[in-house]
Amino acid sequence: MLCGAMSTPIEDYALLSDQRTAALVSRNGSVDWLCFPRFDSGSVFAALVGTKDHGRWLLAPRDGHVIGRNYLNSSFVLRTLWGNDTGQVLVTDFMPVGNGRSSVIRRVEGLSGSMLMEHELIMRYDYGKVLPWVRRSFDTVQGTESLIAVAGPHAAVLHATRLPKAHLHAHRDEFVVNAGDIFDFEFAFHPSHEASPGPSDVGLSMTRTAKHWHDWASDIPPHGDYEPVVRRSLLVLKALTHEATGGIVAAPTTSLPEFLGGERNWDYRFCWLRDAALTLQAMMTHGYGTEALRWRDWLLRAIAGDHHQLQIMYGIDGKRELTERVLHHLPGYAGSVPVRIGNGAVSQYQGDVIGEVMVALEELRMLGGHEDHFSWPLQRALIDYVLDNLSRKDRGLWEMRGDPQHFTHSRVMMWAALDSGVRAVKLHGLAGEVEAWADARDKLREEILARGFNTELDCFTQTYDGTEVDASLLVLAQVGFVDHQDPRMLGTVKRIEAELVDDHGFIRRYRTEVGTDGLPPGEYAFLVCSCWLVEQYAHSGRLADARGLMDRVAGVVNDLGLVSEEYDPASGHMAGNFPQALSHLGLIRAADAIEEAAGNRPAHPRRAYT
Repeated sequence: MLCGAMSTPIEDYALLSDQRTAALVSRNGSVDWLCFPRFDSGSVFAALVGTKDHGRWLLAPRDGHVIGRNYLNSSFVLRTLWGNDTGQVLVTDFMPVGNGRSSVIRRVEGLSGSMLMEHELIMRYDYGKVLPWVRRSFDTVQGTESLIAVAGPHAAVLHATRLPKAHLHAHRDEFVVNAGDIFDFEFAFHPSHEASPGPSDVGLSMTRTAKHWHDWASDIPPHGDYEPVVRRSLLVLKALTHEATGGIVAAPTTSLPEFLGGERNWDYRFCWLRDAALTLQAMMTHGYGTEALRWRDWLLRAIAGDHHQLQIMYGIDGKRELTERVLHHLPGYAGSVPVRIGNGAVSQYQGDVIGEVMVALEELRMLGGHEDHFSWPLQRALIDYVLDNLSRKDRGLWEMRGDPQHFTHSRVMMWAALDSGVRAVKLHGLAGEVEAWADARDKLREEILARGFNTELDCFTQTYDGTEVDASLLVLAQVGFVDHQDPRMLGTVKRIEAELVDDHGFIRRYRTEVGTDGLPPGEYAFLVCSCWLVEQYAHSGRLADARGLMDRVAGVVNDLGLVSEEYDPASGHMAGNFPQALSHLGLIRAADAIEEAAGNRPAHPRRAYT
């Protein structure tokens, strides 16, 4: 049992998504997180980072246990089978797609005998702070009642076979479900100045929603032993992509702690250029070119303008103002404070970001993506941005809040950005200052090898002239700076194994106790780092080690195939925001690497420095 305000383990949650926003449903039948109408909107249910009084929606048997739960086919239609000595019920939860509004639908079906259901709806807008005014509305045409909750610009309506009754700023009910009974509940958002939408046809919405997800996933090719992990991970990446804008959020949650009781609690409901670029690569390598082009269009809109004003992250619609603030009224998940919204890292300079973007756009070119009058000129501006910042220290991949440094990974990704520009001119005939770019690239490479590689320790280091290692160094071979089997890379892997692998075989990002990041020490294994090591093993002739580590990481995903940012192997609990795009795309890449090394998948045309 976890300490603090909430005791539901992160891994016990399920994800619902309509590709505009998302809900998290606990194993005990409570919707504990829901932001309307977008991923980054204020919440109406915030019990995930508070208590039930900050908003939740419970619908579950009073005395029953979960026999099993699963998603219907390759979808986000969640089915939970409950049972006890008196009967069984099936609860189906989903968010309809394609109907032009955001809502959560819950259907309760009696399968056998009878069960007593408990229903509790506690609505709180603005992250659990605002108590709405709730009234009952009667539809004389349909002969039905609904609950309408209004506060300022926000409103939501509950349509139900049976409405709960008001009780102490909440709405509660108990009802018996017999075999053959069906009870439907729909909680739908709408702006308060508009009329409430009528009830959906629940059966039809369920069928259409399941078909939407199944049709999209039908193009995912077979993937050997890790097909379930890859399939669900690709679906998660799609679920975190906003259908209208094409922006990809890093996670649908905020402030789930990287370390229980600590302050490493961040808002991930925004679009990091780095994470989105890596997601783009994962999508492309599995045939989803349309998603890649839509993300490129989002990118072009978001960063358009003066390239000197480039940010590392943007809002879902490309907005730039993401001011970080603390919600002091929320006690945090498992007592971990502060709870934050917005993200102060938006103002950081992180030198690696343009490299990830340029590498992803190069892969899109290689797959036939056409450069138009906007896309290539903007990429040239991104290269100019790299050149303008060649000597500048940065905050690194991990968004360090300590003093800026020359992080080796960042410098390598700047090199990769320049290399992509050179290759665009030489291989694709695009216009550019190829000689100047190549000269800057080669000088940067010499600098990295001189200051980012420690000959005495026989490894690349986290920062220039430093002695610490960082799991991000595993990316150096991925972008072609060195070969996976280069002795310098193998020496780096050996050092990472010695210093960053925990007692359970998982990889930490870096040693937080050395104080580089400007925060108190302590965090768990960062799952994407283990995935990077799987890749390295697979491409350096250590296939058995790759499989062993992959099995360990894949074993962390919950019963629905979802995974968070971090994992505490000592307690067996997940940590960090959930589900996390970076972890899921890391699983995809790791599985791809194993399949390639085993000869079951065509080799990826990897970058190689020339």
